[in-house]
Amino acid sequence: QVQLVESGGGLVQPGGSLRLSCVVSGFTSEDYAIGWFRQAPGKEREPVTCDSPSDGVTFYADAIKGRFTMSREKAKNIMYLEMNNLKPEDTAVYYCAADRYGCGLVYGMEYYGKGTLVTVSS
Repeated sequence: QVQLVESGGGLVQPGGSLRLSCVVSGFTSEDYAIGWFRQAPGKEREPVTCDSPSDGVTFYADAIKGRFTMSREKAKNIMYLEMNNLKPEDTAVYYCAADRYGCGLVYGMEYYGKGTLVTVSS
């Protein structure tokens, strides 16, 4: 059974930084795609970043390019989202996601965590 568990959300001032973590379990292979999505109040969930080793796809949304960085520790099945220079419009519930076949940027990914809230406010 695949499970994803996020941690690291919270309240941060504009210009501040946060690092989100996600522990992934249940995959039999290491070559699964990983990503982060977010859903702001009153808006639809949107992709933030994704990496798919099997087909070489790496994606960062324009709104976060240069500020957010995703990484993974394959041996520990942990992925991270380092968020710098945070803005109030980054306020959202952030979900880590995984997929056996690739980055589901349009139709979504197979598995999601329950989400962690990030609030950017002074």
